[in-house]
Amino acid sequence: MEEQKTCLACGAVIKGRSDKKFCDDQCRNGYNNQQNSDATNVVRNINNILRKNRRIMEELNTEPKGITKVPKAKLLQKGFQFEYVTNMLQTKAGKTYFFCYEYGYLPIENDWVMLVRKIEEKKEN
Repeated sequence: MEEQKTCLACGAVIKGRSDKKFCDDQCRNGYNNQQNSDATNVVRNINNILRKNRRIMEELNTEPKGITKVPKAKLLQKGFQFEYVTNMLQTKAGKTYFFCYEYGYLPIENDWVMLVRKIEEKKEN
């Protein structure tokens, strides 16, 4: 007699394929959501901060060429969090640009920042 497999989420006996782990989609989704909940909340919160930073820079970067100077205080007033970035770019001149996706900033003199928009280079196949 074969050993009966039970659902990892609810413990019900599983019928069907021999490699099934869950009795239905609801149990599978609930189990996976529970397994990932702590990590998911951290990642979700960080992604929300990064998206907000990007939106703020997009809103304030009004120049057609994609380069605008704004006071650092204006970014802070809108809720910008400087410690969250997606990447940094070091120039040959030694300046460091901080990016949230394609929008970035360069700290400049007297508590001002220069907002920039990175233009993607087209890749040849």
